[in-house]
Amino acid sequence: MSRSRYHMSHAGSRLKVSCPIMVLWMPLLAVWLSSAGPSVAHSCPDACASCSLQDKNRCLQCEAGWTLYHNTCIDIDECGTAQGRCPPDTYCANTEGSYHCRECDQACGSCMGSGPARCRKCAAGYRLTGAKCLDVDECGETSLPCLGLDELCTNLEGSFLCDCADGFIRKNNVCVRTQPQSAQEKGLFEDVPEDEVAVLQQMFFGVVLCALATLAAKGDMVFTSIFMGGVAAMAGYWLSERGDRFLDRFLKGS
Repeated sequence: MSRSRYHMSHAGSRLKVSCPIMVLWMPLLAVWLSSAGPSVAHSCPDACASCSLQDKNRCLQCEAGWTLYHNTCIDIDECGTAQGRCPPDTYCANTEGSYHCRECDQACGSCMGSGPARCRKCAAGYRLTGAKCLDVDECGETSLPCLGLDELCTNLEGSFLCDCADGFIRKNNVCVRTQPQSAQEKGLFEDVPEDEVAVLQQMFFGVVLCALATLAAKGDMVFTSIFMGGVAAMAGYWLSERGDRFLDRFLKGS
């Protein structure tokens, strides 16, 4: 599309000149481009949603997570303005234009930041020592956490473990022996048959009875009564089934 213009030549004749209509609009276009409208000709800084064409660093509107201050986009600290919402076992960490929820240290039940020194309260198995939540050594406490006689306590980070000692395994929540006792661990009469142990006991009682008989012979009624009771006990054993078994084994030489 064009528009015709006329002007007079030196010879007085009129010439017809054809000009594109766009040429007529160029002044208006230049005025619009020089205005402070949204930029379409160059890129704005990352934080700017729009900026001036005359100065691309002059922000007119900010992206989410930023706020406009004197034509500059400033990061919003969501953690400091309560805009950052994090679960109880995490803490808010501000980032450029946003924020993240990061896990607390395992020593913390809740926290304000990273590390055991930023705990609001200590987790189970930890105790506030100075300004930090530190592990509690349950095995070193006055009251031992492992109640079994054959159990060993092993301290863990924030906890402890009760395990059976060497030679024992856990059955029905009780540590039981898995291997025979060594010679050093056996008692004095560990390998002696039950009947022979009973005889040894009776021999001991016999010695005691002899001493009592000596005292009873002097006419002391108290010792006489004790002596008579001991004799009755000895007689009862030898007349019992256990005494018969022992005599039978003794006579057979076994």
